[in-house]
Amino acid sequence: MISRVRCIAIGALDLLLPPHCPTCDQVVDRAGALCADCYQKLDFISRPCCDRCGVPLTYAAALAAGGCCADCLVAPPVFRQARAAWRYDEASRRLVLPFKYGDRVDLAGVLAPPMARAGADLLAAADLLVPVPLHRRRLLSRRYNQAALLARELGRLARTPVRLDALRRGRPTAPLAEMGAVERVAEVSGAFEVNRTPAIDGRAVLLIDDVLTSGATANACARVLLAAGAASVDVLVAARTVHATSRP
Repeated sequence: MISRVRCIAIGALDLLLPPHCPTCDQVVDRAGALCADCYQKLDFISRPCCDRCGVPLTYAAALAAGGCCADCLVAPPVFRQARAAWRYDEASRRLVLPFKYGDRVDLAGVLAPPMARAGADLLAAADLLVPVPLHRRRLLSRRYNQAALLARELGRLARTPVRLDALRRGRPTAPLAEMGAVERVAEVSGAFEVNRTPAIDGRAVLLIDDVLTSGATANACARVLLAAGAASVDVLVAARTVHATSRP
């Protein structure tokens, strides 16, 4: 009865205030749904992709390199595997940037389901989900941690425990967007610490973030989690950058 009343109430509200696509003004059939045009513009990442970092590969490249991209063969990441729902491009930025910087916390519910599908194997193997933390100064100015919102939503979808305080950023770091790979590694080196309160010893940890670029932040987090006793660390993000040489 309660469920039926809720459905009727939602239906009545949709008639009065029709839901719109999160990235445009197109009317959609339910709240949080993307319109057909915006959905088709998203570049979903599927196999073949690198077994380690999840970057898209051609079938020939995947066979030639044994399933790994050239970068992971030369310098394997600290984390075990990473997966992303989409390429980080103009279409996915229209979801990620308002969510990250524009107070669109409702977009966590839009981003999490595609992430859950892309990282289904990682979620199934995870004992707990841990978001990449913000430094307290940035958290104070932004008022929320987008990675924590994604972790909560994914935890609900996968019924997996979430530990929001497992990691902390001990010192502020400069924005990495304009830095090269070497600069990124130096900037985040030593920036993360493990809080001992949440038990991670022997646990399979799934690190959650919005975007994976060079992997410097994910590696820095994975390094301290493994040093603190985590059995493994995987990474799941909404979108990841793809270099031109990696495109299929």
